[in-house]
Amino acid sequence: MPESLAAAVLLELERLGENIAVAESLTGGLVVAELTSVPGASDYVRGGVVAYATDVKSAVLGVSAELLADRGPVDPEVARSMAAAVGMALDARFGISTTGVAGPEPAGGKPVGTVFVAIHDRATATSSCRDLHLTGTRDQIRQDSVLAVLELTIEYLRSI
Repeated sequence: MPESLAAAVLLELERLGENIAVAESLTGGLVVAELTSVPGASDYVRGGVVAYATDVKSAVLGVSAELLADRGPVDPEVARSMAAAVGMALDARFGISTTGVAGPEPAGGKPVGTVFVAIHDRATATSSCRDLHLTGTRDQIRQDSVLAVLELTIEYLRSI
C-alpha cells in the first residue's frame, strides 16, 4: 500500500485544518490503519468504526434500519449514510466509508467485487460515492477498496 496516498490525505486535512473519521465494513479497519500509519495522523484522524455486521451499521452508526432492510448493506446510499454517521459520531468534518463484498462468495444478492466508497462533508452536508466493480482475490479487493476510498478522499479534499 503506497504510504503516499494516506500521507496525501493527511496533508490535505492539514491544509484545511480539518479532521476525518472512518466507517468500514469489508475493509475491516484497513483504511484507518493506513491513515494512522503516517506520523502525525493523530492530529487529523478522529478514529474509526468497523461496522462489519449489518446490525452494527444500524445500532452503532445509526444507518437507517429501513434503508438496510430495503437495499441491503452493499448499496451507495448505505455508504453515504455510513460516512455521514461516522463524521457525526466522532465529531469530524469529513467521514469516509467502505462497504461491499470481498468474497469469496456473493453476499446479499451482490457479486464479489461490488464495492461502494463514500465521503461526506459535514460543513456542506454534501457527499460523494464511487461504485466499484473490483476483481481479484479477497485480499486484493479489500486492498483496492482502501486505495479507492483514499483516492476519492484526496480528490474531494483537493476540490475545496
